[in-house]
Amino acid sequence: MKALRLPATMENLSDLMRFVTDLLTKNGFPEQRALEIEMAAEEVLVNIIRYAYSEGSPGDVELRGRVVSEDEFMLEFEDGGVPFDPTSIPPPDVNLSLSRREPGGLGFFLVRKMVNEVRYRRERNRNILTFLMRKSGRSS
Repeated sequence: MKALRLPATMENLSDLMRFVTDLLTKNGFPEQRALEIEMAAEEVLVNIIRYAYSEGSPGDVELRGRVVSEDEFMLEFEDGGVPFDPTSIPPPDVNLSLSRREPGGLGFFLVRKMVNEVRYRRERNRNILTFLMRKSGRSS
């Protein structure tokens, strides 16, 4: 398993994203599929950086990746921020006009569209969000 832990700051976003890109490349993800997963990973990382920790008390974010099978890869995001289960966010009603829609919620909606499976757990006072992704793409 490959892992990277850095302070959860915008200054470290490019290093965190480079880690994700390298994992996908080294594990043979097709370019288009890798771009989808990178967009989902960036959404999660930016939300951790912006919202997981209270201002003035920065924390860290750890990324872990490993091969599950020939076609499947797992990427985990771990932070010690406030408990937050993004899988509990209801999907937005995309049929409503923008003026009637509640702000927010589209980011994680798109994450769910880009990865095959998303899981959340709280362990040792840390949030752990897991992506399961197939090279062959989404099955839904």
